Amino acid sequence: MSRKGNCYDNACIESFHSILKKELVYLEKFKTRKEAQSRIFEYIEFFYNRKRVHSAIGYLTPIQCEQMYDYVA
Repeated sequence: MSRKGNCYDNACIESFHSILKKELVYLEKFKTRKEAQSRIFEYIEFFYNRKRVHSAIGYLTPIQCEQMYDYVA
């Protein structure tokens, strides 16, 4: 199940979940499920995708990487 190119391989999402937990979930106490959902949404949309650099895409943010390809197409 974990060979290269296998559609059932979850390594990417497992890596993301690990980062999410280390950088947000384990650092905060949420009073309600709705508060947790809101903070996780904010983390992904406003920090992870817009500000946090990723080594796999040349130390750019995902938004910067997408914008590079939007101009080429």
